[in-house]
Parts: sequence; structure tokens; C-alpha cells
Amino acid sequence: MSKLYVTAETYHGIGSLEELKKIKGKKAIVVCGKGSVQRNGVLDRALSYLKEAGIESTVFAGVEDDPSVDTVMKGAEEFKAFQPDWVIGLGGCSCIDAAKMMWVFYEYPELTFAEAAVPFSIPALRDKARFVAIPTTSGTGTEMTGLAVITDREKGVKYPVVSYELTPDIAIIDGDLCKTMPKSVTAHTGLDALTHCIEAYVSNIDDNYADALAKGGMELIFDNLENVVMNPTDLVARQNMHDASAMGGFAFTNSWLGIAHSLAHQLGGMYHIPHGCANAIVLPNVIRFNSKVTNRYNKLAEACGLNTAEEFAQKIESLRFNIGVIDSVSAYGVDKATWEKNLDYIATNALADPCTGFNPRQPSKEELAQLFQACYDGAKIAI
Repeated sequence: MSKLYVTAETYHGIGSLEELKKIKGKKAIVVCGKGSVQRNGVLDRALSYLKEAGIESTVFAGVEDDPSVDTVMKGAEEFKAFQPDWVIGLGGCSCIDAAKMMWVFYEYPELTFAEAAVPFSIPALRDKARFVAIPTTSGTGTEMTGLAVITDREKGVKYPVVSYELTPDIAIIDGDLCKTMPKSVTAHTGLDALTHCIEAYVSNIDDNYADALAKGGMELIFDNLENVVMNPTDLVARQNMHDASAMGGFAFTNSWLGIAHSLAHQLGGMYHIPHGCANAIVLPNVIRFNSKVTNRYNKLAEACGLNTAEEFAQKIESLRFNIGVIDSVSAYGVDKATWEKNLDYIATNALADPCTGFNPRQPSKEELAQLFQACYDGAKIAI
């Protein structure tokens, strides 16, 4: 028997932000980033809807890309002072992930980050507050997942915090909120969503529900991503990408991810490569590595009118090129000496990443290092 984990209420479609008018409560804290939702008016719209609902609200702004442990703890202190009964993550994945962890430490101030980072160890939430996720980028699907990724700046490590307790109570998936995304952000987040769909489909957990949404999300991304990068105000394409991101999130929170994410977490934590970009660099070679033990990529290839896993990997490389995303770590500007100094360290961390356990082929540290090296060089692997 299997259990599906889902966001309790999901509202999607252009204009669905207005659903904030309908929530019941007394106080809400909105967690957002450094300025985009303020500049484009989305924050003001959200606050006005909360006011219509009779909810007093305040804002914790300034969450950085790759949110840090320090930011999370600072936010938890503001939660403690304000005492909200709703936590609202509004913005890209960084804002929503940070808000999730602020929520954890608001409910359990005695918990340490090390304790929370142990997979599936977070105690039951919702004694003090419930959670609304409102993404303004179409990539992580965090509005549908029990996952938050937080960076320890001192160690240069991204920690994927895994617990079904983190699955939001409400998700609002409004494609209109994404129309001001820059092209590079649209490209990177779209490739992140694609990686979620593909890794969820090939993971070592079989789930018919997750498979259907993963494959459907993948098809939407191939049909819409290149168009929305070139035509950012196409709201049909925007909503399709936003839906695909959520579908990928639903899929991987029920079947989890693989070593593309294990590798990408290290590239982000150590070298600050944007997560979707890091995924796009490593994904084709991960497909080549895993295809030695699974035919699942062939099934995804067939859905695209192709025949083999290699053709499927090349299709992703073509999409990556067409939307202007780099193809190697070296192209991001990481110098060779720095890379060689850290290679063993990031391979060790990638092996310990929770995502590695769900990969269809279990790698050794040496194989992960080989994958890293090929992705640094922009070469195809043959292991």
C-alpha cells in the first residue's frame, strides 16, 4: 500500500491569487525576497486580499537566493514576536523554502538546524500556524512538496530538508505572477522543473500517480518553455509552465529525485551556480549514467517521438542551447585549480545527499566524481 502526499488545497489559473480573500484567520506573515514582488505589485495585491479577509499582516522581506540558516533563524524570531496563524511564502523557491523552515523553528524554537536536517525528523506542525505557498517562478514545485533547501554558508553546503510536514496547506499557482521573470530566470527555473519531472519518473519508487504527472509535466515543458523564454507575456504559456512546475513537484514529493539533484546541490552550495542551471548542466550525463540500468528514459523518449535514452539526452541539450543556458561548470567561470581542490569534497557530499538513495543506479563516490568532472569539462560520460 502507498500513500499520496498532496497539498490540501490547490488553486491554479490566471487570477487565482484572489483566493487569499477566502482564508480564515487572524494574523499572517508574508515571507518574500529582496524586491521583485514589491516592484511588480504582487506583494501589494496579496496584502490587499488579506485585508479583505480581515487578516492582520506583516512582511518579512529580504530572503536571498539560496537562503541561509542565518536568514531562517532571523525570520523565526520575527514570527515569535508577531505570532501569526498563517505563514505565506510569496516569491521564488528561496522565499517559500525559507518560509517553511522559519515556520518549523517558530513552532519548535528549541529544535536545532542539524536536528531538522535529518530526513523525516521534523515533528508535527500546525499547532501555531498553517502554510500558504504562492510561487512567482515556475521551477521548483516547492508549493507541492515536503522539501526545503537551505544553505550553510560556512560549510558551502546546501541541505535538502525533507519532511512531509513541510507540504503546504494551500498552494496558489497563478501564471500571471510570473510574467515579469527575466529570460534567464525563466530558462533556469523551467529546466529545474523539467529535471524534477524526469527524475521523479525514473526514481526507484514506482508510483502510477507520480508517473502520470511527471510525464505530463515534461510534455508541457517541452511544448512551452522555449516559447515563454522568447515571449514572456504569453499568459497561456506562463500558466502551462506554472502548472508543469507544480505537477513536477507533486510527482517528486511522492517518488523523490535522483543524482542530478545530488550533484546540483553541491554546485549551488559551493559555486553559487543557479539551481536550474546546475541541473541543466548535469542532467544529460546523469541520463547517460542511469540508462545503463533502466529503460525508463526510453519511455520518456517515446513520448517525445524519439527512440533512445541518448536521443532524449540530446533533446535536453538542444533545448538548453536554444534558451541560452550554459553547458558546463567551467563555462560558469569556476577555475580549474579551485575545481580540483574541491572535487573530492563535493563528491563526498553528493553521495550523502538524500536524493542519491532514490536514484535508479546507486553510484560510488568515484563515479560521482567522474560525473562531476565530465560536467565541468562539458564532455559526455561513458561510465
